[in-house]
Amino acid sequence: MAKFQVSDMLAHAFAAEGVEKLFTLMGDANMYWSATMATLPGVQVIHARHEHCAVAMADGYARATGKVGVASTTCGPGFTQIMTGLAAAARANTPMVVFAGDSPIAAAWYLQQIDMAPLALGTGAAYVPVRHIDRLLDNVREAFQIAQVERRPVVLSVPMDLQKQPWPHLRDYTPSSDLVPVAQRPLPDPALVERVADMIAAAERPIIIGGRGAVRSGAREALEALAERCGALLATTLLGKGLFEGNPYALDIAGAFASDFARERFAEADLVIGVGAGLGHYTTESGYLYPGAQVVQIDMNPRGLWQGLRTADLHVRADARAAAEAIVERLDKRGITRQGFRTPGMAEQIAADVPDRKEYTPQPGTVDPRKAILELDRVIPKDWDIVVGGGHYFSIAMTHMRGRPADKYNVFVDFGAIGSGLAGAIGVAVARGDGKVLLIEGDGSLLMHCQELETIRRHGIRMAIAIMNDGGYGAEFHKFRANGVDEKEAIHGRGDLAAVATGFGLRGATVTQPGRFEALFREHQSANTASLWDVHTDDRIVSRAYRRIHYGEA
Repeated sequence: MAKFQVSDMLAHAFAAEGVEKLFTLMGDANMYWSATMATLPGVQVIHARHEHCAVAMADGYARATGKVGVASTTCGPGFTQIMTGLAAAARANTPMVVFAGDSPIAAAWYLQQIDMAPLALGTGAAYVPVRHIDRLLDNVREAFQIAQVERRPVVLSVPMDLQKQPWPHLRDYTPSSDLVPVAQRPLPDPALVERVADMIAAAERPIIIGGRGAVRSGAREALEALAERCGALLATTLLGKGLFEGNPYALDIAGAFASDFARERFAEADLVIGVGAGLGHYTTESGYLYPGAQVVQIDMNPRGLWQGLRTADLHVRADARAAAEAIVERLDKRGITRQGFRTPGMAEQIAADVPDRKEYTPQPGTVDPRKAILELDRVIPKDWDIVVGGGHYFSIAMTHMRGRPADKYNVFVDFGAIGSGLAGAIGVAVARGDGKVLLIEGDGSLLMHCQELETIRRHGIRMAIAIMNDGGYGAEFHKFRANGVDEKEAIHGRGDLAAVATGFGLRGATVTQPGRFEALFREHQSANTASLWDVHTDDRIVSRAYRRIHYGEA
């Protein structure tokens, strides 16, 4: 019988932390720990084909569940592969622990040795090195506590020779959940609540923007009550999309992705209240979205300066729901109600609004990506998760899809990188376990990590994948064209992505005309596998956001 080693105790500690899914790519420095994890009851190990994808999968899993995602890499080149995924998870405030096997601590020289600490810290992740058996369990607890409390990834570095030593102590472990402080809802300062009430009383055209913090707080009902009292329109940040879905006075996303009608209303606003929102560069269009408005920011961590911008005239540090409820109570006590934007006909105008009114005639053999997204939105049930990667098409997806709550949108653009959508969607699909996941991704992004299609087949993961295939790097060739530069360096042609999917054991289909998705979805539902739809989109069709940002369209 094999001796019980440090690597075994580490695996038992992770299981005691409630880890149910591990996303890993094994090498010398993490293989024995990964193998032990696979033997533990209730733990599923998903073997990725690239370390970056293992981290992106854990990121998607954490976003979908709210739990700590867990990924693992070996030392040296295995660790350097995850820098983009780690930075993206840090920007997204994703709770994650990365078990990073390290080079032997006692070795005079080791081929794959590299100093992990500056790399990990440079991404915004925390770094917890394990250097002694007597501190090992404390280190594991610390890693999980940081991930949960600070909501960021943590690299737990464990030398491989330390892992192979026999475990000399009892096999008891106290999980971090026994030590993590109970989550609290900070209440707003009553004096600041009074000031917000004064600003509302003086405002004639208020708008409330709800962000991810408002979603996490469960603040929808309170914010809708506040908006009703003060006659405010409602909008969200990109990461808050869906928060006010179904409300007749909701404008959808604020900022660069706003419709022309919504932008006109923001230009008229004299008060904007951001709740659980950073109010950064994209949400405020660099501060130009609402030039005549006083601004209030309500957030657990309000910033006077954020992304180079002055965020607000008044900052309130509080939980989103608690603050909204307190403001409503104050308005009611003072008898303050306003008509604001809620004039006769406003709801009808909002209902008639569309994300993009420009007409295009697609080239033969291609489809308008906007209409493709609208068709997908109609066909895919509203209880499905929508995962969107980065690229030109992502603004089309996020502005044209409607009718879903905020927790059904998963957007992987936090670091501005492409190449994470497929792996992130795998993480979401593993978390949900019901196959109700649609990934909308670009061809360039897919081809960075298309090997993970094999991971989908091998692990029997069900999901649907729609690839917006414009035959190149759309973000780049649209920018080239906008600046009068020959775009040929960004045009690569359309490979047969349906055949690639079929080669990996998935169902593949090519879409070159509208009206195909209903039948394809029926076929997908009848098959016990994943499907990839290679949608040939017209590369001349530019999203409304890109026309505004890069072409100077008003």
